[in-house]
Amino acid sequence: MTVISLNASSLDEKRIQKAAAQACEGVAPNFPLDKLIAVNPFWKLISSSQQDVSAKVHALAGISTVMPASHWLDLYKEGEISDHAISHSLAQYDITLDSATFLSTLGDSRQKIALPLITKYFDSYRSASEMTWQDECLFQISQFCAAYYQHESPLVHVESNSAADTLYKSWLNGLKHDAGINVLMNTRGLKKVFETLPTSVDGLLLEASKTLALDTSKAQDYFYALIMSINGWSSYIAYRTWLKDENELQGLLAIRLAWELIVYRYYEKHHAVEANQVRTRWSYVLNQLPARIAQFKREEQSQWVMMYAYEYEQQQRLQAKLISCTPAEQTHADVQAIFCIDVRSEVIRRVLELQSPSVKTMGFAGFFGMPVAYAPANTEAKRPQLPGLLAPQLLVSETGTESYRTEFIQQRSTWHKWSKSPLGSFSMVESAGWWYAFKLLKNSWLPSSKENPMNSLSHERNWEIKNENGPIGLVDKVALAAGALKMMGMVKFSPTVLLVGHGSKSRNNLHAAGLDCGACGGQSGEVNVRVLAQLLNDEEVRSVLKTMGHKIAGNTRFIPALHNTTTDDVECFDNSVPEKVKNWLLKAKHHAQKERAKHYSTNLQFESDKKRDQRFQHRAKDWSQVQPEWGLAGNASFIIGPRQRTRGVDLEGKSFLHDYTWQNDVDSSVLETLMTAPMIVTHWINAQYNASVTDNEKLGSGNKVLHNALGNNIGVFEGNSGDLRIGLSKQSLHNGERWVHQPQRLGVYIVAPNHKILDIVNKHTMLQELIDNDWLYLFSWEKQAVIERLYKGKWYKSHGLSM
Repeated sequence: MTVISLNASSLDEKRIQKAAAQACEGVAPNFPLDKLIAVNPFWKLISSSQQDVSAKVHALAGISTVMPASHWLDLYKEGEISDHAISHSLAQYDITLDSATFLSTLGDSRQKIALPLITKYFDSYRSASEMTWQDECLFQISQFCAAYYQHESPLVHVESNSAADTLYKSWLNGLKHDAGINVLMNTRGLKKVFETLPTSVDGLLLEASKTLALDTSKAQDYFYALIMSINGWSSYIAYRTWLKDENELQGLLAIRLAWELIVYRYYEKHHAVEANQVRTRWSYVLNQLPARIAQFKREEQSQWVMMYAYEYEQQQRLQAKLISCTPAEQTHADVQAIFCIDVRSEVIRRVLELQSPSVKTMGFAGFFGMPVAYAPANTEAKRPQLPGLLAPQLLVSETGTESYRTEFIQQRSTWHKWSKSPLGSFSMVESAGWWYAFKLLKNSWLPSSKENPMNSLSHERNWEIKNENGPIGLVDKVALAAGALKMMGMVKFSPTVLLVGHGSKSRNNLHAAGLDCGACGGQSGEVNVRVLAQLLNDEEVRSVLKTMGHKIAGNTRFIPALHNTTTDDVECFDNSVPEKVKNWLLKAKHHAQKERAKHYSTNLQFESDKKRDQRFQHRAKDWSQVQPEWGLAGNASFIIGPRQRTRGVDLEGKSFLHDYTWQNDVDSSVLETLMTAPMIVTHWINAQYNASVTDNEKLGSGNKVLHNALGNNIGVFEGNSGDLRIGLSKQSLHNGERWVHQPQRLGVYIVAPNHKILDIVNKHTMLQELIDNDWLYLFSWEKQAVIERLYKGKWYKSHGLSM
């Protein structure tokens, strides 16, 4: 028998390559500005418990995932956390202290310090007047990425076999021709070091690992620390990987690792003693990493105890409301209004139902079951109108738009794009001269509504639906309509059925898409409701639906509408809306505005409806407004069940609501879809808001007043450089005095039998990881007076369990 063995060198190479791939796989995607949707920044790490992930990213990247003790103490003093909740939380963590003693021991853990990188160690040899290596690395990499990704092709032609090599080689080619770094860093001979770098990603990974004597067992953690030191660009490239399934992110890792090698080799040649000392210190800290992570986990435990206590307190208050509510009786409905599940819809739905017992509202994922991309007629543009988890199956285009109109829109789009770029805005103002000065004054004194140029094409009544073979036929139209009705659970139809998508209106807002519908890929839901209404109003489609059990009366009219979440206007795109329905919508708007006004100023609550409405309309048009609305701040729960269970309950705009009746879902296929799609989307939203609060520097986008957009809707810089900023700006989360969003993990409540829920969880590893690793809470609420929690395959009375 012949024994084949690999030499140590080839084994090390494979281990290093595997470590690089695994480190890159841990980065979650961040979507570009025009498709902005929320994502859990730790989505790729949910196979570990949230506390373990927290300690690890704390140790490796200096990221905070839980609020400091002082934050929780403030909430305790305000009555948002009770002594009972703290005692309950302590019991779950097996801590034998009473709440008073525990509170007296609380203290904030020490400052978050990332794993020191090679470049960081050499910063100690730089004078106070010199730029640090860390800052220079970030600046050089970020500027390169900004230039590279604003072009559709590499800056220079390079021969490569992978996207990672293309990225790396493009950077290397530019670096070798950059003589300015020597001058900027006051380092003679640095340029010669550039010439020694390997010309491939794999070659760089192996050579750097050998030169730095990197322990292969620690390589994955070290590489993750490197990639997270530029987590903005890492997250954007992870989005590109999400789309194309390429390993491009390893190219960025190679670039960051190359800087470690460059700086080390420079000091090795010119300051050998210092270089040897740094490598020794760095290796020691890297080898101590497991102990460092364990220490951080111990330090953070008290913060997690307080967070769990806060969550328990808030959930107990919500559950008391839910259990004490008397389910509303089914009555005849003159109008049915189907809204997105978005937390902002909860307010307008509740106050609309107050207008009449004959108003019935329902919640449905905002893309309304339409797996489509919108392709405006006579243009080459295309954008998805569905959640980021899904891929479009069909294209929709308006049939009433004439070519001259789209040409005008294209010109506007080009102007719009030019005006938003960091450099273009200056040249545009200079070119436009006094005319642009007049425009600036007009925007300040007489603000008007402006919308995305692409959105202005979608205000059409007639739509064409196509697949790869052309316009779809009746069979496919019926399948689309039937699928939407099944997911909505609609069996009876009122004379008027409003299909209400939602969007947000604001001016001068680079993150505007983040306020639109997350279920529509960060777009307005207008296209989706218009297309679905056209299908359901089609007599041929209705005729076939009738044979399938969907009996839609001849006098039933499906009316597309759009809820403006900034102003709470509901605009109906059909003239057949009954007058009384219009009046109900108007009164509901005024009620919703009054409720939302308390989040802005005390005086606004007590003004007249007319005056308050004027203020809200102005907020939407004001180009200097940094807080046009609070978005989904405050989101805390997702309730999947019939509206009768929650009708009349004030959920304070904190709950996502999706209608579902388990008795009509014999095979549980609808519930499975809800738990693997909308539940994930709501978790992503919740996790992004939480992360943007717990660490706005690393996981949020800082001060939006300082934002500058990068071309092709890539993202924003805060200022003119630094890392690409991801997440939410502080103005979307903080009102100047306190956080508007209080971090807490999403609580999901499902009105269905326990065994049906558990069967679905057991089918999906993803769901098991989210639930059992404490990324969210899952409750069943089949019986009105009983709410139980699922945890690690077992059911418990609410929170009565050991963690």
